Amino acid sequence: MPRRKLVAGNWKMNTTRAEAVALAKAVAAGVGASPACDVAVIPPFPWLVPVADALGGSAVALGAQDVYSEAKGAYTGEVSPSMLLEVGCKYALVGHSERRHVIGETDAATNQKVHAALETGLHVILCVGETLAERERNLQDRVFQRQVYAACAGLTDEQFGRLVFAYEPVWAIGTGKVATPELAQEAHKNIRARMALLYGDKIAAALPILYGGSLTGDSAPGLFAQPDIDGGLVGGASLKADGFLSIIAAA
Repeated sequence: MPRRKLVAGNWKMNTTRAEAVALAKAVAAGVGASPACDVAVIPPFPWLVPVADALGGSAVALGAQDVYSEAKGAYTGEVSPSMLLEVGCKYALVGHSERRHVIGETDAATNQKVHAALETGLHVILCVGETLAERERNLQDRVFQRQVYAACAGLTDEQFGRLVFAYEPVWAIGTGKVATPELAQEAHKNIRARMALLYGDKIAAALPILYGGSLTGDSAPGLFAQPDIDGGLVGGASLKADGFLSIIAAA
């Protein structure tokens, strides 16, 4: 069965409440009732409820930019998987490069979050990818193996069915640099090969792998035409409805 494409817009720490609601409504209207790919928007935590209301009844899913690994308790500032489900989230983003390299989250913490989110019923968009220094030293395959193995350890076959990978070449995020379709395809193919070695061909073949790294409407068609690229995790270009919809159209 061919993998269905997903285009998810990560708004990061941007938008006011009014902007978030207007953007969500514009995306929902532009996508229509039966899009040819899956679509999600991932607003900041304070706007999850108003954006959920704005998306109500539409084909656009809601996601959160992070999730905590515990169900409840004395964890000031954190948000549990069940809270995200209750406000209408389908997806949780885990292991984003900014969480790893700016906030300092470890592979072990990423694994705990993946387990907590999947066990609660969420779908997880798991981010993996190499820095510029790692690519220059030709270490990207080792990085993929370490991140994939660490994040997915202990998952069941059913849980793999609710997992999406997003390949983020960290050197391309927010820089305007985009991996060529050929470079991106090579990375996606290698990630899938690592998954096959670790977890078997069936899981690897079914796993959607998104591209994330300064993706735009201009670069999307060439990237999405590659056999192992199953959509995109979109940053800055998801903050304008027209630009985001052009990427969705390419998928």
